[in-house]
Amino acid sequence: MSIHVAAIDLGATSGRVMRAVVDTDALDLVEVARFPNGPVQRDDGLHWDIEALRGHILAGLRQAFLDDPHIISIGIDSWAVDYALMTGERMLAEPFHYRDDRTARGVAAVHAVVPPHELYALSGLQHLPFNTVFQLAAEPPEQRAAADRMLLIPDLVAFWLTGRAVAEVTNASTTGLLDPRTRQWNEALIARLGLPRGLFPELVQPGDDLGPLRADLAAELGAPAGVRVTAVGSHDTASAVVGVPMVRHDAAYINCGTWGLVGLELEHPVITDDSRAANFTNEGGVDGRVRFLHNVMGLWLLSESVRAWEAESGPIDLGALLAEAAAVSKPVPIFDANDPRLMPPGDMPGRIAELLLEQGDPVPEGRAAFTRCIVESLAAAFAAAIRTAAVLAEREVGVIHLVGGGALNALLCQLVADRAGLTVLAGPVEATAIGNVLVQARAAGAAQLFGSNVPLERLRAIVAAAHQPVTYVPRAVVPHA
Repeated sequence: MSIHVAAIDLGATSGRVMRAVVDTDALDLVEVARFPNGPVQRDDGLHWDIEALRGHILAGLRQAFLDDPHIISIGIDSWAVDYALMTGERMLAEPFHYRDDRTARGVAAVHAVVPPHELYALSGLQHLPFNTVFQLAAEPPEQRAAADRMLLIPDLVAFWLTGRAVAEVTNASTTGLLDPRTRQWNEALIARLGLPRGLFPELVQPGDDLGPLRADLAAELGAPAGVRVTAVGSHDTASAVVGVPMVRHDAAYINCGTWGLVGLELEHPVITDDSRAANFTNEGGVDGRVRFLHNVMGLWLLSESVRAWEAESGPIDLGALLAEAAAVSKPVPIFDANDPRLMPPGDMPGRIAELLLEQGDPVPEGRAAFTRCIVESLAAAFAAAIRTAAVLAEREVGVIHLVGGGALNALLCQLVADRAGLTVLAGPVEATAIGNVLVQARAAGAAQLFGSNVPLERLRAIVAAAHQPVTYVPRAVVPHA
């Protein structure tokens, strides 16, 4: 027996619809549609073009059902923290983009009521100025009062598909308003911040059935009768961690795309003064696991730099640029890849140059050397985060799995191995979609496929069998220390 499912996988720069066939020890994943996604500037700030995103999703699903009429389930994952405020079935406004600068006033408002150290003790979350709790505090009070619920992005898509309003727990864990120990809404914190309790929907778990496709939508999409929507790890990193072929207990992971999510999978949160000082977060994983990690700026630094260079001189072949960067023999300086000044869109090369000059380092000459500087700085930040995670969690780390788009960047993978002094296993690139479809398959037919007990380790064994990683062994000398 094989199980046919579809995955909606939405990233901060692009989205895709995938279809998959899962069998006892095999996984066949096909990309049906890929589409751009990114911020749009409106009069009141930076938003997501949510209606365009909805159109792309529906077109991709229509093609998926056309290609495979045996699909029985759909799962949705996306980036975290952003949301739509709803009244009935209507959005009050386009969701804001997390890079919008309105969040600064939200941080001040929340910290005036709950000091940073106490907020960390309550939420276990790394301080990021765009966490949902700060975004909600930045909303005009009348806007919050007019809303009857808040739907995070993957929950909004599920609502479009089913009419059911819920909050999947792995994404809810990134809001700052979920208790990391009980995995329930923190009622006392919500009340203390003066947020309407009605904004926060029923919580659901990965694997829960969210219901059938709306009848009118099923007809429009050409979906067969009985297609369900299944909750997965709706935070894309929660799904990605399921899709990491971790067969060793001493493994760390880096989910590298626009952001680099660097950390460990744990059974219990680590909420200490030391973890707060290191700015480590405790987010919900599938099956009650904890994603103990640190957010690093990620390939955003490179993609924004390339975008700026292309605006100056036309298209750039990224593969060729990385090859040139790998061939750079002169030492390059590194900068703090987590500097908050690098978060907004704009002139990334100019900002990085300013950081280097501030610390007394020369700006590398030429784009190849500048690219090498970016990748070296990312590798240094990733390696440092792995070392810190191991100390804070009192865990030995013997190998690093690097998944997501960054797994295609051979220079980055090698430099992470060099700087961490550990073997890096790169791939799969589509770990997020893989984790999404495996959770669906388990929910739809676990007993038939796998037997009665299907832990994450069993799902990861399928990934390991289907995807041979590329191995990067640390070199004896870090060439650009």
